[in-house]
Amino acid sequence: MQLTEVVNEGLKREFKVVVSSQELSSKLDEKLDDLKGKVRINGFRPGKVPVAHLKKLYGKSAMAEIVQETVDENAKAILTERDEKSAQQPEVNMTEDEAEAEKVLAGEADFEFSLSYEVLPDFEPTDASTIKIERPIVEVDESEVDEQVQRVAESTRSYEAKEGKAENGDRVSFSYLGKIDGEPFEGGADEDAKLVLGSNSFIPGFEDQLVGMQANDEGTIKVTFPEDYGAAELAGKEAEFDVSIAAVESAGDLEIDDETAKQLGLESLEKLKEIVRGQIESQYGSHTRQKVKRQLLDALDEKHDFELPEKLVAQEFDNIWNQITNDLEEAGKSFEDEETTEEESRAEYQKLATRRVRLGLVLSKIGEDAKVEVTEEELQRGLYERIRQFPGQEQEAFEFYKNNPDALASIRAPLFEDKVVDHLLAQADVTDKVVSKEELLADDEAEEDA
Repeated sequence: MQLTEVVNEGLKREFKVVVSSQELSSKLDEKLDDLKGKVRINGFRPGKVPVAHLKKLYGKSAMAEIVQETVDENAKAILTERDEKSAQQPEVNMTEDEAEAEKVLAGEADFEFSLSYEVLPDFEPTDASTIKIERPIVEVDESEVDEQVQRVAESTRSYEAKEGKAENGDRVSFSYLGKIDGEPFEGGADEDAKLVLGSNSFIPGFEDQLVGMQANDEGTIKVTFPEDYGAAELAGKEAEFDVSIAAVESAGDLEIDDETAKQLGLESLEKLKEIVRGQIESQYGSHTRQKVKRQLLDALDEKHDFELPEKLVAQEFDNIWNQITNDLEEAGKSFEDEETTEEESRAEYQKLATRRVRLGLVLSKIGEDAKVEVTEEELQRGLYERIRQFPGQEQEAFEFYKNNPDALASIRAPLFEDKVVDHLLAQADVTDKVVSKEELLADDEAEEDA
């Protein structure tokens, strides 16, 4: 075998490999000799099939296996001997000429191919103790707990049938059928909907148009879905809902006491408040974690500057760009609708792709140096959390992740990242700062993680 280094520039490597026809033929003879004792062919005793006959039957397929094995072995050997780590699977290029390929498979020509790859960059991670983090903390006020308890307790409020027109605070039972451009849309119908007017739980403007209607009334409600509506295909669209009122009920008095808590399955009002407080603190804690993580990633991005594998960046950009263009297409929007241009968007997301790749390499290196690992138990918990997102299809989802290493890696990766973030925060200079709820919940522009 002849190995020639063709490219060694920055992170790029390329090698030309030539394996002689004699070497290939020798490997083929070994494979066929091994095969001789395993195959059963009519007219021949076990182990007595002539090699020439085996070559005629299996020579081409066996040589194809040898060619693939040769490529794999050389790729692994080159990386091992050079003590390099490839950023991605090495790219293999070989002849596309069918006649030449047939000669190789027939053992009549040398096998020539090239291996190219980009190595992972070598860099020294920053000292985490030099990173300063300001952790925003919200102190939960008792009034907020009481307000949330009130909302939770609303489910226990009693309602009585009412004659006359519906008002805010009344509960309306009704059916509806939603249409866009005269055509019903998925998820836009219900035969037994219940809505407390004034709760603002439907599309903005919907509840206001139910006020004044009464049992047995029918009508049409016109609304416009918000621009940031969860279903992108409905965002910003005008819609009409044909509604039919089945009943109007007035709200009874609501007492917030131990009895209310018992109706919710708890032993006391204090226990209800304790649970509600914990939920509020958990919600704020998630926002705090997000902002702290963003500060940490910003600091890591600022403190590291090294050459990145171009193909990794290109792949990350393609992933982002495909998602962006698909979302725009589903929403029926253009870049102009988003007050930008395709050129500006490409530049913006190219920067984001570069940031993500850099941070991914930094976090991976820090985690590797610190021997951070995702345990099998942690991975299983993450897997169960993921398959819970597919109600009714849990078994199919479980089998999918179990049989797809790449899919399972998509669960492991964020778990690993969070453990590395925890490792770094334990060393960083973190100070707490009490902020208002509004400050904590305010969205940062272009909030993006690694």
